[in-house]
Order: sequence, then structure tokens, then C-alpha cells
Amino acid sequence: MTRVKARGEDIRRFILEHVERHPEDISKVVAAKFGITRQAVNKHLRRLAMEGALKNEGRTRGRTYAVTPLTQWRSDYPIAPGLAEDLVWSNDIKVVMGQLPDNVLNIWHHGFTEMFNNAIDHSEGNRITVVIDKTAVDTQMIVMDDGIGIFRKIQANLNLLDERHAVLELSKGKLTTDPRRHSGEGIFFTSRMFDNFSIHSGGVWFSHQYGKQEDWIVEKAKLDGIGTAVFMRLHNHTSRTTKKVFDEFADGEDFGFTKTVVPVRLAQYGNDQLISRSQAKRLLARIELFQTVMFDFSEVHGIGQAFADEIFRVFANEHPKMELHSINASPEVSRMIARVRGGMAGNGKT
Repeated sequence: MTRVKARGEDIRRFILEHVERHPEDISKVVAAKFGITRQAVNKHLRRLAMEGALKNEGRTRGRTYAVTPLTQWRSDYPIAPGLAEDLVWSNDIKVVMGQLPDNVLNIWHHGFTEMFNNAIDHSEGNRITVVIDKTAVDTQMIVMDDGIGIFRKIQANLNLLDERHAVLELSKGKLTTDPRRHSGEGIFFTSRMFDNFSIHSGGVWFSHQYGKQEDWIVEKAKLDGIGTAVFMRLHNHTSRTTKKVFDEFADGEDFGFTKTVVPVRLAQYGNDQLISRSQAKRLLARIELFQTVMFDFSEVHGIGQAFADEIFRVFANEHPKMELHSINASPEVSRMIARVRGGMAGNGKT
């Protein structure tokens, strides 16, 4: 009986985790996955609907399923003296989150307080809005303000080319416009803790998905009345921990923030190729703050000799204690890196 019960729980968990992608044919998908009849699947669907975990629309043949929101909550917070992220967390957010495993609640505690504090200290806005949507599967939170916009502020404070350049610097980590009060690690580590993390500010959308080393940047329309909107999404029963994420970017006995992944493609503008030393120097800004740097060449089809030479010979020689690696490099990119290194392997230590 225990084995049968456990299998039923596995089936229902699979339904909840996949119904969003298969609202119309979830019965077919589940039947194929577990080798059971659609009639058997329908029993599980009806049970989940009776428990309130699923909602359905339409008649038998055209019926569609979706996960039922368990919590939908929104609140506005005027930015004024006395507003503190820890008090908002303990008085409001933690209560709304409800029962969650300790490791999941710890991730939300970290992510919310970091993003809410950023809005208090940096947005130069008047209001912060928090939106929470929780289902039986996962929870999504939006923290948005009506301020200047994070990418625009970074661009202005660091005298960068544009908001895309600000995203490139943000993706490296250890970036802050207020070093007296912030380490610059908050957004970097928060983005690595969640299943999905994104920032929409101005006309730029920055996104990171857990398990992938690369970040994404997309040009999008501006959101009226919003300076910065941060989206965070996490499975309610993930085994991930904050310690695991911190340890991933620490070296051995050194528990500092010593590693980073640099998405090389963010240095490209339009159809421009990465060929010049100026482009390389832009990519290299501030990476001396780390011990190990992974240059991610995803979606970069080729690089020029001067660009490669500036990174893998000139900069490497000037910083002999640093480890510079290339990952996801095409054969053409690997050959150019090996050439400037004097024939060394494209993915090894400089």
C-alpha cells in the first residue's frame, strides 16, 4: 500500500509541475510518463481539483487545467524614514509566504530583503510595491519601485556607454554605486538562488535561470510608472540552499566571493564583431576583483586577434595570479584564444 501511495504522490506532483506547459493534453503526457491509462490520470486530476490545487475549464474533450493560485497578495510601501526590509519581512512577507521548508524560506528571506533594501537605498523613488503569487508548485514575487531605474543609475554613476553596458557590469558581481553601505554582491547571489530571476528597468530586461551559467539581456518596451521591477520565482520544495549557492562561487578555504562568469556576448552591440582592444578592456573592467574568471562565449561566433590578445595575453601577463578560463567557445573562438596564448589549450588556466 505504501508503494502504491508513493506512486500516486509522484503522479500528482508531476501533474502540478507540468500542467502549465500542457494545459490541454496533460492526461496524455502523464499517461505516457507513468505507463497508465488516461482514466487513471483523470482520477488524479479530479482529486487535485477537489483539493483546490487545480482548476479546470471546458467540457470533457476540450477541458483545460491550470494550477490554482493559493495566495495572491499585493502591498505598497511609501519610501520614508523608518522603512526597513527586515520589519516588512517579519510583519508581512513571511506571514504571506505561509508554510514552506526552512531552506526555501531562507532563500526568500535573502532575496526579498536584498531587493527591497536596494529599492530603499538606491531607487530615489517614492514607493515600493510587492506582489506575491503562490501556488501548490511554486511562488513568484515582484518587487518594483517608481524610481530612476537600476541600469540607468549604474550607467550614470560609473559613466558607462549605455544601459546594456550596465547589465554587463552587473552580471559580473561586486558592483555597487554605494560602496560604503553595499558590497555589490546582493543582486549577483540573489539571481543565482532562484529558479528564475529577472530585472526589467528602462528598456532592458536582464534574466538568469538557475543551472545556467549565462545571463540573458533583451530589449523590451519601458514599463510606465516603474523604475525597476525585480521578478523572482522558486519551487516550493527545492532542495537548494543559500549555502550551496555561496559555496559555488567560493574557492576552497576562502569563503569570499572569488569566482565569476562573464557573459562575453553582452559586450556586443547589434551586429558588431568583437575585434578591438577597447571592447576587450570594457569586458575586463573590475574582473581583477576576482581570483577565477570564466569567460562565457555562448552565442559568440568569432573574435578578433586584438580582442583575444588583450584578454588572454596582455591582461593575463599583468595578473599572473588570476585564473582565466573560456567556456562554451566555438572552434573558431578556441583557435584564436589558443593562438594568442601561444598554442595553450582554449579552456585551460592562463
